[in-house]
Amino acid sequence: MCKSSEQHAFLAALPKVEHHIHLEGALSPELLFKLAEKNQIPLPTDDPSFASIESLKLRYTRFTCLDDFLNYYYICMNALITEDDFEMLAWDYFTRAKSDGVHHVEAFFDPQAHLSRGVAYATIVDGLNAARSRAESELGITSLLTSCYLRHLPVHESVATFKSPEVQEHYKNGSVIGVGLCSSENNPPTLWSEIFQEASSIGLKLTAHAGEEGPAEYLANALDHLGVTRIDHGIRLGLDHDPDLMKRVVDNNILLTVCPVSNVVLRCVPHISHVPIRKFIDAGVKFSVNSDDPAYFGAYILDCFCAVQETFDLSRKEWETITTNSIEHSWCSADRKSDLLDALSVVMNTHGARDITLN
Repeated sequence: MCKSSEQHAFLAALPKVEHHIHLEGALSPELLFKLAEKNQIPLPTDDPSFASIESLKLRYTRFTCLDDFLNYYYICMNALITEDDFEMLAWDYFTRAKSDGVHHVEAFFDPQAHLSRGVAYATIVDGLNAARSRAESELGITSLLTSCYLRHLPVHESVATFKSPEVQEHYKNGSVIGVGLCSSENNPPTLWSEIFQEASSIGLKLTAHAGEEGPAEYLANALDHLGVTRIDHGIRLGLDHDPDLMKRVVDNNILLTVCPVSNVVLRCVPHISHVPIRKFIDAGVKFSVNSDDPAYFGAYILDCFCAVQETFDLSRKEWETITTNSIEHSWCSADRKSDLLDALSVVMNTHGARDITLN
């Protein structure tokens, strides 16, 4: 919630597009405990954080790094077993997204984390797609799915998953339209070039996590060797001094999917003021603002918008530009983009598009 009601009303009304949301990261402690009981999945008894919903929420406020968070992230997703579970997971996210003014979502999911537990690929995708269909018909939220490959696992496992017939079938039928790369940045993105080259050859959209905890060099690697058109996180671009790479990102019209609250919670930066939002704006770097793993980080997308506003005191015109770039760099159809831009125009006309700060 923004301190100013005027700020909050304006930010809430903006037609948001979320590009960087891991659906597994929307698994709330409440839903986790419900699914664990339903599926008779025991939660760890040697970690007092799992003693109750309240204790788990408290633990989520004390992540020490990305790997600390990922430990809980992978433990908790063990409760996801059936198609209904994945539908409930996604629907939980979509209902919250609706209340935050989200109109379009391009969501990630991690197939390897589920396949390794014996969950069929169709179970995952069919459950998520059931929630997507319902979200479009009941909430007016359109969405697309991107499968992310896990860079903390051996590369050959990612390749095998990508090439498996069931995964390829869902790429072919359009159920999944993109390929991403996520998890800890211990390994350079270049190692996954085979997947991205093949994905490009069959017309899939390409993105990759880079420059979150890893160096800005990883952004260049992702551009050079993976052929991505978006970079997830990418904050090292503004933190490491590399003007040539900054210019390249601008000149090549690359969008960064920035997650400012996530960056603070995972100790990538000490405070949101260190996220290079102002530097990106001044340099002409295009970016969207996203929640990442909202159930773990305690901030959904409107919370993230408000946190950015409270810290950087952006003008209405700057928010209009951020929202426009978010829409135009989405992977939805031209008609859907036109609808979203029309919705933005209505908001700007209603709230006033004067180039002054919101305070």
